[in-house]
Amino acid sequence: MRVVENVPLSSFTTLKLGGPARRLVFAESESDVVETIRAVDQAMEPLLVVGGGSNLVVADEGWGGVVLRMATRGIEPAGSKDGRTFVTAAAGEVWDEFVAWAVGSGLSGVECLAGIPGLVGAVPMQNVGAYGQDVGETIVRVRAWDRDARRVVAFDREACGFAYRHSVFRGRDRHVILDVTFALEQTDLSQPLRYAELTKALGVLAGGRAPLALVRETIIALRRKKGMVLDPADHDTTSAGSFFTNPILDASSLEALHMRVRPLLREGETMPTFPEADGRVKVSAAWLIERAGFTKGFGSGPVTISQKHALALTHRGGGSTRDLIGLARTVRDGVRERFGVSLENEPVFVGVAL
Repeated sequence: MRVVENVPLSSFTTLKLGGPARRLVFAESESDVVETIRAVDQAMEPLLVVGGGSNLVVADEGWGGVVLRMATRGIEPAGSKDGRTFVTAAAGEVWDEFVAWAVGSGLSGVECLAGIPGLVGAVPMQNVGAYGQDVGETIVRVRAWDRDARRVVAFDREACGFAYRHSVFRGRDRHVILDVTFALEQTDLSQPLRYAELTKALGVLAGGRAPLALVRETIIALRRKKGMVLDPADHDTTSAGSFFTNPILDASSLEALHMRVRPLLREGETMPTFPEADGRVKVSAAWLIERAGFTKGFGSGPVTISQKHALALTHRGGGSTRDLIGLARTVRDGVRERFGVSLENEPVFVGVAL
Protein backbone atom coordinates (compact mmCIF):
# COMPACT_ATOMS: atom_id res chain seq x y z
CA MET A 1 0.00 0.00 0.00
CA ARG A 2 1.31 3.42 -0.98
CA VAL A 3 0.01 6.80 0.23
CA VAL A 4 0.52 10.16 -1.52
CA GLU A 5 -0.68 13.60 -0.35
CA ASN A 6 -2.24 16.40 -2.43
CA VAL A 7 -2.26 14.68 -5.81
CA PRO A 8 -4.05 16.24 -8.83
CA LEU A 9 -6.85 13.91 -9.89
CA SER A 10 -6.43 15.10 -13.47
CA SER A 11 -3.56 12.59 -13.57
CA PHE A 12 -6.03 9.79 -12.87
CA THR A 13 -8.88 10.59 -15.27
CA THR A 14 -8.92 10.06 -19.03
CA LEU A 15 -10.36 13.57 -19.41
CA LYS A 16 -7.22 14.97 -17.73
CA LEU A 17 -9.47 17.13 -15.57
CA GLY A 18 -10.10 17.35 -11.83
CA GLY A 19 -8.62 19.14 -8.82
CA PRO A 20 -6.41 17.71 -6.05
CA ALA A 21 -7.10 14.82 -3.69
CA ARG A 22 -6.07 15.45 -0.10
CA ARG A 23 -4.78 11.89 0.20
CA LEU A 24 -4.42 9.15 -2.40
CA VAL A 25 -4.03 5.50 -1.37
CA PHE A 26 -2.83 2.87 -3.84
CA ALA A 27 -4.36 -0.45 -2.71
CA GLU A 28 -2.43 -3.39 -4.15
CA SER A 29 -4.21 -6.19 -2.28
CA GLU A 30 -7.69 -6.95 -1.01
CA SER A 31 -6.47 -6.47 2.55
CA ASP A 32 -5.16 -3.00 1.55
CA VAL A 33 -8.63 -2.14 0.25
CA VAL A 34 -10.44 -3.33 3.36
CA GLU A 35 -7.92 -1.77 5.75
CA THR A 36 -8.16 1.60 4.00
CA ILE A 37 -11.96 1.64 3.95
CA ARG A 38 -12.16 0.62 7.62
CA ALA A 39 -9.82 3.46 8.61
CA VAL A 40 -11.62 6.03 6.46
CA ASP A 41 -15.04 5.05 7.77
CA GLN A 42 -13.84 5.02 11.37
CA ALA A 43 -12.45 8.54 10.92
CA MET A 44 -15.69 9.55 9.14
CA GLU A 45 -13.75 10.89 6.16
CA PRO A 46 -15.22 11.07 2.65
CA LEU A 47 -14.05 8.27 0.35
CA LEU A 48 -13.76 8.20 -3.43
CA VAL A 49 -12.86 4.93 -5.17
CA VAL A 50 -11.03 5.41 -8.49
CA GLY A 51 -10.22 2.77 -11.08
CA GLY A 52 -9.04 3.75 -14.53
CA GLY A 53 -10.75 7.15 -14.34
CA SER A 54 -12.29 6.61 -17.77
CA ASN A 55 -15.84 7.30 -16.62
CA LEU A 56 -15.18 10.03 -14.07
CA VAL A 57 -15.80 13.77 -14.08
CA VAL A 58 -14.17 15.43 -11.05
CA ALA A 59 -14.76 19.01 -9.93
CA ASP A 60 -12.01 21.59 -10.32
CA GLU A 61 -12.00 21.89 -6.52
CA GLY A 62 -10.94 18.26 -6.26
CA TRP A 63 -11.75 15.86 -3.43
CA GLY A 64 -11.30 16.84 0.21
CA GLY A 65 -11.16 13.28 1.53
CA VAL A 66 -9.37 10.04 0.70
CA VAL A 67 -9.10 8.61 -2.82
CA LEU A 68 -8.70 4.84 -2.99
CA ARG A 69 -6.95 3.81 -6.21
CA MET A 70 -7.63 0.18 -7.06
CA ALA A 71 -4.38 -1.58 -7.98
CA THR A 72 -5.27 -5.19 -7.13
CA ARG A 73 -4.39 -7.76 -9.78
CA GLY A 74 -5.11 -11.39 -10.56
CA ILE A 75 -7.15 -13.60 -12.92
CA GLU A 76 -8.05 -17.02 -11.54
CA PRO A 77 -10.04 -19.98 -12.93
CA ALA A 78 -13.11 -20.68 -10.80
CA GLY A 79 -14.37 -23.99 -12.21
CA SER A 80 -16.76 -24.92 -15.01
CA LYS A 81 -20.36 -26.05 -15.36
CA ASP A 82 -22.88 -26.60 -18.17
CA GLY A 83 -20.36 -25.73 -20.85
CA ARG A 84 -19.32 -22.50 -19.17
CA THR A 85 -15.91 -21.67 -17.73
CA PHE A 86 -15.89 -19.45 -14.66
CA VAL A 87 -13.11 -16.89 -14.25
CA THR A 88 -12.60 -14.45 -11.37
CA ALA A 89 -10.73 -11.20 -11.98
CA ALA A 90 -9.57 -8.73 -9.34
CA ALA A 91 -11.17 -5.29 -9.40
CA GLY A 92 -7.85 -3.65 -10.27
CA GLU A 93 -7.26 -5.66 -13.44
CA VAL A 94 -7.22 -3.51 -16.58
CA TRP A 95 -10.43 -4.32 -18.42
CA ASP A 96 -9.06 -4.49 -21.97
CA GLU A 97 -6.19 -6.68 -20.77
CA PHE A 98 -8.77 -9.04 -19.28
CA VAL A 99 -10.67 -9.11 -22.58
CA ALA A 100 -7.41 -9.84 -24.44
CA TRP A 101 -6.66 -12.63 -21.95
CA ALA A 102 -10.13 -14.16 -22.43
CA VAL A 103 -9.85 -14.03 -26.23
CA GLY A 104 -6.35 -15.48 -26.12
CA SER A 105 -7.63 -18.28 -23.86
CA GLY A 106 -10.46 -19.17 -26.22
CA LEU A 107 -13.14 -17.85 -23.87
CA SER A 108 -16.11 -16.13 -25.49
CA GLY A 109 -18.53 -13.63 -23.96
CA VAL A 110 -16.70 -10.32 -23.54
CA GLU A 111 -15.00 -9.96 -26.95
CA CYS A 112 -17.33 -7.16 -28.11
CA LEU A 113 -16.20 -5.08 -25.12
CA ALA A 114 -12.60 -4.84 -26.34
CA GLY A 115 -10.86 -1.48 -26.30
CA ILE A 116 -12.97 -0.05 -23.46
CA PRO A 117 -10.73 1.74 -20.94
CA GLY A 118 -11.01 1.26 -17.19
CA LEU A 119 -10.71 -1.54 -14.67
CA VAL A 120 -12.64 -4.76 -14.08
CA GLY A 121 -14.19 -3.47 -10.85
CA ALA A 122 -15.86 -0.59 -12.68
CA VAL A 123 -17.63 -2.54 -15.42
CA PRO A 124 -20.48 -3.96 -13.30
CA MET A 125 -21.32 -0.54 -11.90
CA GLN A 126 -22.87 0.78 -15.09
CA ASN A 127 -23.27 -2.56 -16.86
CA VAL A 128 -20.72 -1.56 -19.49
CA GLY A 129 -21.82 -2.42 -23.00
CA ALA A 130 -20.86 -1.94 -26.63
CA TYR A 131 -21.50 -3.45 -30.06
CA GLY A 132 -24.52 -5.44 -28.90
CA GLN A 133 -22.95 -6.97 -25.80
CA ASP A 134 -23.41 -6.01 -22.13
CA VAL A 135 -21.07 -7.18 -19.40
CA GLY A 136 -24.05 -8.18 -17.25
CA GLU A 137 -24.70 -11.06 -19.66
CA THR A 138 -21.64 -12.92 -18.41
CA ILE A 139 -21.19 -11.73 -14.81
CA VAL A 140 -22.33 -14.37 -12.32
CA ARG A 141 -20.91 -12.96 -9.09
CA VAL A 142 -19.60 -9.70 -7.69
CA ARG A 143 -17.75 -9.72 -4.37
CA ALA A 144 -17.67 -6.43 -2.50
CA TRP A 145 -16.90 -4.86 0.84
CA ASP A 146 -20.13 -3.73 2.51
CA ARG A 147 -19.29 -0.52 4.36
CA ASP A 148 -22.47 -0.66 6.43
CA ALA A 149 -22.26 -4.32 7.47
CA ARG A 150 -18.43 -4.16 7.61
CA ARG A 151 -17.94 -7.47 5.87
CA VAL A 152 -17.41 -9.02 2.45
CA VAL A 153 -20.65 -9.82 0.62
CA ALA A 154 -21.43 -11.49 -2.70
CA PHE A 155 -24.03 -10.58 -5.32
CA ASP A 156 -25.27 -13.03 -7.93
CA ARG A 157 -26.36 -11.75 -11.34
CA GLU A 158 -29.96 -11.14 -10.30
CA ALA A 159 -28.93 -9.25 -7.17
CA CYS A 160 -26.75 -6.94 -9.28
CA GLY A 161 -29.91 -5.50 -10.86
CA PHE A 162 -28.37 -5.02 -14.27
CA ALA A 163 -30.19 -2.68 -16.65
CA TYR A 164 -29.12 -0.37 -19.46
CA ARG A 165 -25.95 1.32 -18.13
CA HIS A 166 -27.09 0.69 -14.59
CA SER A 167 -26.76 -1.68 -11.63
CA VAL A 168 -27.39 -1.62 -7.89
CA PHE A 169 -23.83 -0.28 -7.45
CA ARG A 170 -24.15 2.81 -9.63
CA GLY A 171 -24.56 6.10 -7.79
CA ARG A 172 -24.04 4.52 -4.36
CA ASP A 173 -20.97 4.21 -2.18
CA ARG A 174 -22.04 1.45 0.22
CA HIS A 175 -20.27 -1.35 -1.67
CA VAL A 176 -16.69 -1.36 -2.92
CA ILE A 177 -16.19 -4.08 -5.53
CA LEU A 178 -13.31 -6.47 -4.83
CA ASP A 179 -13.56 -8.94 -7.70
CA VAL A 180 -15.89 -10.11 -10.45
CA THR A 181 -16.63 -13.64 -11.67
CA PHE A 182 -17.59 -14.26 -15.30
CA ALA A 183 -19.14 -17.30 -16.99
CA LEU A 184 -17.56 -17.63 -20.44
CA GLU A 185 -17.92 -20.18 -23.23
CA GLN A 186 -14.88 -22.25 -24.21
CA THR A 187 -14.80 -21.67 -27.97
CA ASP A 188 -12.75 -19.90 -30.63
CA LEU A 189 -15.91 -18.22 -31.95
CA SER A 190 -17.66 -15.10 -30.69
CA GLN A 191 -21.10 -15.07 -29.18
CA PRO A 192 -23.87 -14.44 -31.77
CA LEU A 193 -23.29 -10.96 -33.19
CA ARG A 194 -26.16 -8.49 -33.12
CA TYR A 195 -24.72 -5.06 -33.92
CA ALA A 196 -25.19 -4.05 -37.56
CA GLU A 197 -21.99 -2.01 -37.88
CA LEU A 198 -19.97 -4.94 -36.56
CA THR A 199 -21.61 -7.66 -38.64
CA LYS A 200 -21.14 -5.53 -41.75
CA ALA A 201 -17.45 -5.00 -40.98
CA LEU A 202 -16.98 -8.73 -40.43
CA GLY A 203 -19.11 -9.78 -43.39
CA VAL A 204 -21.42 -12.03 -41.35
CA LEU A 205 -25.19 -12.14 -41.00
CA ALA A 206 -26.95 -10.93 -37.87
CA GLY A 207 -26.83 -13.72 -35.32
CA GLY A 208 -23.72 -15.20 -36.91
CA ARG A 209 -20.42 -15.84 -35.17
CA ALA A 210 -16.84 -15.02 -36.10
CA PRO A 211 -13.36 -15.92 -34.80
CA LEU A 212 -12.74 -14.33 -31.39
CA ALA A 213 -9.44 -12.69 -32.31
CA LEU A 214 -10.91 -11.21 -35.49
CA VAL A 215 -13.89 -9.78 -33.60
CA ARG A 216 -11.62 -8.14 -31.05
CA GLU A 217 -9.34 -6.66 -33.73
CA THR A 218 -12.31 -5.37 -35.72
CA ILE A 219 -13.93 -3.73 -32.71
CA ILE A 220 -10.72 -1.99 -31.68
CA ALA A 221 -10.36 -0.69 -35.24
CA LEU A 222 -13.96 0.59 -35.23
CA ARG A 223 -13.49 2.24 -31.83
CA ARG A 224 -10.22 3.84 -32.93
CA LYS A 225 -11.94 5.49 -35.89
CA LYS A 226 -14.36 7.07 -33.40
CA GLY A 227 -11.62 8.23 -31.02
CA MET A 228 -12.73 5.66 -28.43
CA VAL A 229 -9.33 4.01 -27.94
CA LEU A 230 -6.94 5.93 -25.69
CA ASP A 231 -4.07 7.49 -27.65
CA PRO A 232 -1.85 10.21 -26.11
CA ALA A 233 -1.23 11.60 -29.61
CA ASP A 234 -4.95 12.02 -30.36
CA HIS A 235 -6.85 14.74 -28.47
CA ASP A 236 -10.14 13.16 -29.51
CA THR A 237 -9.42 10.29 -27.10
CA THR A 238 -8.99 12.63 -24.11
CA SER A 239 -12.56 12.03 -23.09
CA ALA A 240 -14.80 9.95 -20.86
CA GLY A 241 -16.09 7.98 -23.83
CA SER A 242 -19.79 8.39 -24.51
CA PHE A 243 -20.86 11.38 -22.43
CA PHE A 244 -24.61 10.77 -22.75
CA THR A 245 -26.62 7.57 -22.64
CA ASN A 246 -29.02 6.70 -25.44
CA PRO A 247 -32.53 7.68 -24.30
CA ILE A 248 -35.07 4.86 -23.99
CA LEU A 249 -38.62 5.97 -24.81
CA ASP A 250 -42.09 4.56 -24.39
CA ALA A 251 -44.54 4.53 -27.32
CA SER A 252 -46.06 7.96 -26.70
CA SER A 253 -42.69 9.67 -26.17
CA LEU A 254 -41.33 8.00 -29.30
CA GLU A 255 -44.27 9.18 -31.40
CA ALA A 256 -43.82 12.73 -30.08
CA LEU A 257 -40.16 12.55 -31.09
CA HIS A 258 -41.05 11.25 -34.55
CA MET A 259 -43.33 14.27 -35.05
CA ARG A 260 -40.39 16.61 -34.39
CA VAL A 261 -37.92 14.57 -36.41
CA ARG A 262 -39.88 13.93 -39.61
CA PRO A 263 -39.36 17.43 -41.12
CA LEU A 264 -35.57 16.97 -40.75
CA LEU A 265 -35.30 13.61 -42.50
CA ARG A 266 -33.83 13.42 -45.95
CA GLU A 267 -35.49 11.20 -48.54
CA GLY A 268 -35.06 7.58 -47.56
CA GLU A 269 -33.53 8.46 -44.19
CA THR A 270 -34.82 7.09 -40.88
CA MET A 271 -33.98 7.90 -37.28
CA PRO A 272 -31.82 5.15 -35.74
CA THR A 273 -33.85 3.21 -33.16
CA PHE A 274 -33.28 -0.06 -31.33
CA PRO A 275 -36.12 -2.08 -29.75
CA GLU A 276 -35.78 -3.02 -26.07
CA ALA A 277 -37.03 -6.25 -24.50
CA ASP A 278 -39.66 -4.39 -22.44
CA GLY A 279 -41.32 -2.86 -25.52
CA ARG A 280 -39.66 0.53 -25.25
CA VAL A 281 -37.28 1.83 -27.90
CA LYS A 282 -33.72 3.10 -27.59
CA VAL A 283 -32.83 6.16 -29.69
CA SER A 284 -29.33 7.17 -30.79
CA ALA A 285 -28.18 10.08 -28.64
CA ALA A 286 -25.39 10.86 -31.13
CA TRP A 287 -27.92 11.20 -33.95
CA LEU A 288 -30.09 13.57 -31.87
CA ILE A 289 -27.06 15.65 -30.90
CA GLU A 290 -25.96 16.12 -34.50
CA ARG A 291 -29.50 16.82 -35.72
CA ALA A 292 -29.83 19.48 -33.01
CA GLY A 293 -26.89 21.31 -34.59
CA PHE A 294 -24.01 20.05 -32.47
CA THR A 295 -21.83 18.51 -35.13
CA LYS A 296 -18.48 16.78 -34.68
CA GLY A 297 -15.86 19.32 -33.57
CA PHE A 298 -18.47 21.73 -32.16
CA GLY A 299 -17.04 24.21 -29.66
CA SER A 300 -14.38 26.90 -29.70
CA GLY A 301 -12.72 26.49 -26.31
CA PRO A 302 -10.48 23.87 -24.72
CA VAL A 303 -13.39 21.41 -24.49
CA THR A 304 -15.19 20.45 -27.70
CA ILE A 305 -17.26 17.68 -29.18
CA SER A 306 -14.97 15.03 -30.64
CA GLN A 307 -14.16 15.42 -34.31
CA LYS A 308 -14.78 11.68 -34.70
CA HIS A 309 -17.90 11.01 -32.62
CA ALA A 310 -20.69 13.38 -31.58
CA LEU A 311 -21.27 11.50 -28.32
CA ALA A 312 -17.83 12.27 -26.85
CA LEU A 313 -16.77 15.54 -25.24
CA THR A 314 -13.01 15.98 -25.47
CA HIS A 315 -10.50 18.05 -23.53
CA ARG A 316 -7.90 19.48 -25.88
CA GLY A 317 -5.69 20.91 -23.13
CA GLY A 318 -5.70 23.90 -20.78
CA GLY A 319 -9.36 23.51 -19.86
CA SER A 320 -11.36 22.90 -16.70
CA THR A 321 -14.21 20.76 -15.52
CA ARG A 322 -16.27 23.94 -15.53
CA ASP A 323 -15.64 24.21 -19.29
CA LEU A 324 -16.70 20.59 -19.77
CA ILE A 325 -19.94 20.97 -17.82
CA GLY A 326 -20.72 24.19 -19.68
CA LEU A 327 -20.51 22.44 -23.05
CA ALA A 328 -22.44 19.42 -21.77
CA ARG A 329 -25.27 21.69 -20.61
CA THR A 330 -25.34 23.47 -23.96
CA VAL A 331 -25.70 20.16 -25.78
CA ARG A 332 -28.25 18.74 -23.34
CA ASP A 333 -30.39 21.87 -23.38
CA GLY A 334 -30.20 22.15 -27.18
CA VAL A 335 -31.38 18.58 -27.71
CA ARG A 336 -34.19 19.03 -25.21
CA GLU A 337 -35.35 22.26 -26.85
CA ARG A 338 -35.24 20.80 -30.36
CA PHE A 339 -36.61 17.32 -29.70
CA GLY A 340 -38.20 17.32 -26.23
CA VAL A 341 -35.81 14.55 -25.10
CA SER A 342 -33.62 14.90 -22.01
CA LEU A 343 -30.15 13.37 -22.29
CA GLU A 344 -28.59 11.86 -19.17
CA ASN A 345 -24.88 11.82 -18.45
CA GLU A 346 -23.11 8.47 -18.59
CA PRO A 347 -19.94 9.35 -16.61
CA VAL A 348 -20.00 9.52 -12.82
CA PHE A 349 -19.87 13.10 -11.53
CA VAL A 350 -17.87 13.98 -8.42
CA GLY A 351 -18.53 17.41 -6.92
CA VAL A 352 -20.34 18.65 -10.02
CA ALA A 353 -23.79 18.28 -11.54
CA LEU A 354 -25.42 18.75 -14.91
